Amino acid sequence: MRIRIVDAFTDRPFAGNPAGVLLLDAFPSDDWLQKVALEVNHAETAFAHRLPAGGEADWALRWFTPATEVAMCGHATLATAHVLRTTGAHEGPVRFATRSGVLVATPGEDGSITLDFPTAPLGPVAVPVGVTEALGAPPRAAYDTGPAVGDLLIVLADEQTVRGLTPDHRALGAFSERGVIATARAEDPSRGYDFVSRCFFPNVGIDEDPVTGSAHTALAPFWSERLGRSDLTGLQASPRSGRVRTRLCGDRTLLTGRAVTVIDGDLLAQHT
Repeated sequence: MRIRIVDAFTDRPFAGNPAGVLLLDAFPSDDWLQKVALEVNHAETAFAHRLPAGGEADWALRWFTPATEVAMCGHATLATAHVLRTTGAHEGPVRFATRSGVLVATPGEDGSITLDFPTAPLGPVAVPVGVTEALGAPPRAAYDTGPAVGDLLIVLADEQTVRGLTPDHRALGAFSERGVIATARAEDPSRGYDFVSRCFFPNVGIDEDPVTGSAHTALAPFWSERLGRSDLTGLQASPRSGRVRTRLCGDRTLLTGRAVTVIDGDLLAQHT
């Protein structure tokens, strides 16, 4: 059984967000899928299998962190679409049946892939007591990102504050279902990005996610409203770093990035 490690939302190896990708004939037991994800030990491992022709989707897709299955994952979807394209397993746009509905990934002529995801419904909330101490910086505002994303979006003073965060990851877990998105406006848009973010997801076993597609379904509407443009580029300023191009289309958000396969090998453990 082939297993691949793909760096997503980057055009070079050892950057962006790595994801495991396995193409299967069918989904084995949940226990086996979870064990593989723990063995891979990246933020997410994606499992996909082909669906019968003529349906609303082409492939079934599931995502697991080392600790649990998740309802939405952008970078592992991008990684899976990249594997389907580069191996010839699927040509053109691919429709994935997922826990978040049918998600479409469309390859571009320039080698990029665009994901069509639901836009997160942002709602302002009071800054929770204790979040300043847990994050290590005082928020300017806080927003709920809705049940699909499940994060608390925190707006900080500036880019350098976001880059300099050294949070208490365990403490951050108390403030939302998945974790916390910290963001600020880019200090110099001439560098090619409009806003920065970092994402901390202790409740699903990920202290800091390198580049988070799903978070950008909340970041895109937030920054598009404030910057007055539907097309933006976000830089996720983790140690690995990566860029996500976003286009806000009402209740859908388009996320565009590249991916690079860095490992292509055999998984010898038999599934159950």
